[in-house]
Order: sequence, then structure tokens, then C-alpha cells
Amino acid sequence: MSAVLNFKTHLSDLFAQALRAVAPEHGDATVLVERPKQAAHGDYACNLAMQLAKPLRKSPRDIAQALIAALPESGVIEKVEIAGAGFVNVFITTAAKQDVVHGVLMAGAGYGHVHVGAGRKVGVEFVSANPTGPLHVGHGRGAAVGDCLCNVLHAAGWNVTREFYYNDAGVQIDNLTLSVQLRCKGVTPDDPAWPESGYRGDYIQDVADAYMAKEPVEADDQHTIGKGDADDAEAIRHFAVAYLRREQDLDLRAFQVEFDVFSLESALYTDGKVEEAVQRLIASGHTYEQDDALWLRTTDFGDDKDRVMRKKDGGYTYFVPDVAYHLDKWRRGFERVINEQGSDHHSTITRVRAGLQALDAGIPKGWPDYVLHQMVTVLKNGEEVKISKRAGSYVTLRDLIDEVGCDATRYFLAARHPDSQLVFDIDLAKSQSNDNPVYYIQYAHARIHAVLTQWGGDRQALHQADVSALESDSETVLLQRLIDFPQVIEAAAEDLAPHLVAFYLKELAADFHSYYNASRFLVEDEKIRLARLALIAAVAQVLRNGLALLGVTAPEQM
Repeated sequence: MSAVLNFKTHLSDLFAQALRAVAPEHGDATVLVERPKQAAHGDYACNLAMQLAKPLRKSPRDIAQALIAALPESGVIEKVEIAGAGFVNVFITTAAKQDVVHGVLMAGAGYGHVHVGAGRKVGVEFVSANPTGPLHVGHGRGAAVGDCLCNVLHAAGWNVTREFYYNDAGVQIDNLTLSVQLRCKGVTPDDPAWPESGYRGDYIQDVADAYMAKEPVEADDQHTIGKGDADDAEAIRHFAVAYLRREQDLDLRAFQVEFDVFSLESALYTDGKVEEAVQRLIASGHTYEQDDALWLRTTDFGDDKDRVMRKKDGGYTYFVPDVAYHLDKWRRGFERVINEQGSDHHSTITRVRAGLQALDAGIPKGWPDYVLHQMVTVLKNGEEVKISKRAGSYVTLRDLIDEVGCDATRYFLAARHPDSQLVFDIDLAKSQSNDNPVYYIQYAHARIHAVLTQWGGDRQALHQADVSALESDSETVLLQRLIDFPQVIEAAAEDLAPHLVAFYLKELAADFHSYYNASRFLVEDEKIRLARLALIAAVAQVLRNGLALLGVTAPEQM
């Protein structure tokens, strides 16, 4: 029998078959197979009998007995027990657990991948910074979380599209234009005439200098040349947005983040999509005129008060183009859309969803999904770092990458639940110690490579190693950790929580380091030697796979 790569899925399939035999009228019931908290309760547990008790009007234990009797034969099951009110506890054979080593080595980079997404389309929008300055650490957290989430969703079987939405219209762009124009004319932030809302960072001078020098700029679909005319505000606006889009793109490349689609807020206006959405909302009957403004009756869809769509001056409020933008996403065929944004966007969720419902376009309730991240505090030498000279008022993503490298920056920004405050300790991120989780995990991978290099044998031979010798407590712990990896990916995708992968890798590294410190690998007994080498080779593969989901490298030497 070939190695089972996902015990949870395998057992779920077996219980689903048993369910169809015992209660075919309930054959579509959800089958949940979970890992019990206590080892004495088996390797996996299923509560299906308790779910069926009420509709079948039978005792859960009687149903459990029937399910067990109907379970198809499986070489991975050692025994099945009924526990408590009707839980079915499953014990996996030692041989099946040991065989996961072969499964990992055979699957390689594909080990851990699951198919819950079934190829369905999901669009993930993240970063989406205004093109008014360098990316700050908050954008960096959004980039890390969003990119890792895309990797996890892909590993879970979704067809993922990465999207960046540029808010290249509105008041902030007006402030950017004026700030650059003043610098073009020699006015600095120290001048009394400098506007309070103007941007003060040194980068504004860089933009002004490039514009006056008539430098060319290429950024995605933007191709422009500085006009050199300090009085042409429209030319300055176009140049400044393109210049800063290019800078943000270079920062993201240094962060190993790429996008499939770039969307512009301005295009929603020029292409008539905002006006179309507004007319659809009016036609749906969910709008009304009051106080010389157009309102959307968002209270019809759970909001605490109605919202202004079109202001007295004729301009639209910021959520209106968001509604048009998401209507466009729906039309592009995304069954699911996820927006990764800062927590300051929390107030937009209800009104955007309300606007989409009011369109009567068949968009499901609760669409899109949101992942909101909290602020990042940067520490160095025990003190908070607040200002980057180039940015003027905040720490940039590039500052962190230059200081600690891409790997540490990505891991630290993605390794906590997005909804939690994050303290980025630069000194810890740079340290070569077990306290630094990035170093700790990468060091585990490098250690394994060193052992395999010292051995010097044919690594393909490890695919046929007799793994029955893997019987110690530390080996059993490592085997179970390898078995858990597909479930970690599934949970991370289901909960939109890529930090679960970071947690898992730290635990796997800890298990390996304990095993390394307590064991010898290049022993004389060939059977034991090859079994142990096969096990750590499998650990190395899962470390690589998990680090790849986080966008972090797996060095062979440190």
C-alpha cells in the first residue's frame, strides 16, 4: 500500500462511505475528523454519531457501532473505539505513521498540499497602498500576510489571483501633487507657506528633482517623462504617482512579493464603472436624496446608519468606488474575494458589503472576506523607532529589509495573528540565537543538510529505507509532526491564518533539535542509519515546504 499523505482526509472519506451505508438519507452530512487533545483518545476522533442522533432518533453509541461496522477496510487503522457519549476514536498503525517518511520524500515540494479549494477562483487584494510615499511597516505587514495567505490558499487547492488596488484619486493625491510642486519651486517644509497637510519626507524632493530633470519613469502600465514645468500641476500629478508606484514596486520586489493584477481607482471613473454602479444603486430603490446629497440606505443591510454616496459638491464618498471595484471583481468570476488591509479599514466593511447587496447582482451576503492587521511597533536597542529620514514620519519597509534582510522581515511580520499588535524587535531579528525563530528554523534545515552531506550517500536510497526502526519517543513525535502538516495548511487556508504555518515550523524545528541533541545518525547499523537519515531528510523537506509558504529561504549552510 502506498503511503497515506493525509490521514484526516483519508479517514473522512472512510466515514463518509460508512455514513452512506448506515444512513443514506443523510449522506451529505458534514464529516468532521479531528485530532484529540489527549493521546489516550486515539490519533483521530469523529463525532458523526452524535450529529446523527437527533435526526435518526437513535443512541449515539448505537450509531457509532453501526458506523464502525460499515467502515471500509483500511491498512492504516489499527483499532477503533467508542468513547464518551458516542465519539469514535481511531488509532493509526505504527507502520502507517512510519510510512509518512516515504510519502514526504516521494511528494517532495507537493507534500502538505490539500484540495479543499478544488480549483475555485479566489482573488486576494493586499498592500493597496496609496501612491503617495514609500511603503511603511504597516504596508509591509499587509504584504507579508497577504502574500503568505496567497501561498497557503494555493497549497490548499485554490486558483489564486494576487491584486494590488491603487487609490490614485482623491485628496491625498492632491496633497502629493501640491507637495511636489512646492519642492519644484524651491519651497521646503521649513517654509511658513508649507501646507499642514503637505508631505515632508525627503522622497518628495527626489520626485521633484526627477520631474524637473525630465527623467523617464516606467511603472507597470505607466510610462511618463518629467515635463520640467513647475506650474503644470497635472503633469506633476501624473509623474509623482508613476514615480512612487515604481518605488513601491521596487520595494515589493525586494520583499519577494509579486502581483498578477494592478487596478487603478482612477480607471473606475474614466471607464464609467463608478457611474454605472451608482445608477444601478439608484435603480434598485435603495437610495434617496436628502440635504442636497445622495444617500444609500445601508441600514437595510445591517448598517447602524445610512451613508452618503454623493456629497453636496457632487463628489462621491470613498466607499462608492469600492463598491464599483468589487462589482468588477464579481464580474471577473471570483467565487471568493479576500481583502487584506489595515485595521483602520474596519468601518468600510459594512458599507461596502451593503452596497454590493443593494446592487441586486446576485453577490452573496458576507462577500468579500476581510483580513485586517493591527499596527506594527519597531524596536531597536530597546527603544521604539518612529521616523525614517526618507519618509519623514514613519519607518519604511525598505528600512527593515536593509536592516535585517528579507527572510527575517517576512517571517516576523507574518508570524503573529494579523489581529494582534506586533512588536518588531530589530535586535532579535538580527540575532543568531535560538530566541530568533527565523534563525532557529533555518538552522534546523542547515543541520540536516550537514548530516546528509557528511553521510555522502545516494539520497534516492532513502526513499527505500526500512523505516520500521523509527520507534523511539522522539522519532514518534517527529513522525506525528510530519503527519500534521497537511492539516496545518488546511486550517491556515480555512481560517485565513498563515501565521499557523509559522507556529508549526517553530514546533517542528524544536522537535528536530531535541532529536538531534539526543541521537546519533551515522551509526554502524545500516538499517537504523538509513531510517534516521530518511526521517531527517523528510523533516528537511517539510521545513522547506513550510518556509516556502512564508516566502522565507531554507539555507543549506549558516
